[in-house]
Amino acid sequence: MVRVARVYDERSDDDGLRVLVDRLWPRGVRKDAGAFDEWLRDVAPSDELRHWYAHDPSKHEEFLARYLAELESPERVTALEKLHERVADGPVTLVTATKELTLSHAEVLAGLLDEPGADGKRSSRPPG
Repeated sequence: MVRVARVYDERSDDDGLRVLVDRLWPRGVRKDAGAFDEWLRDVAPSDELRHWYAHDPSKHEEFLARYLAELESPERVTALEKLHERVADGPVTLVTATKELTLSHAEVLAGLLDEPGADGKRSSRPPG
């Protein structure tokens, strides 16, 4: 099962492995806080794409197209394979500092992990 949550949300018993999928370290999160178990920044959008998008709902469709194109680069393919392995091993929660989860790259990643041939199912947890 794949879930999506904010890195600031408290851990849930059914989170499983919490993987930070942001390029930048989340503000206000101490490195020893235990907010997540692993950091896969290579699956995050590029700085250029992130700045262009700025979570503007009117740019979401174009963001999806550009982000999916970025995910085809070799280093990102390798990072996605790591995510697929984690999902095959058990529950995974993709965590992000993004406020609006439905507009986030973490939701895109969860959708990719849900594709035929991918292990796991997606479940978004409302911000808490």
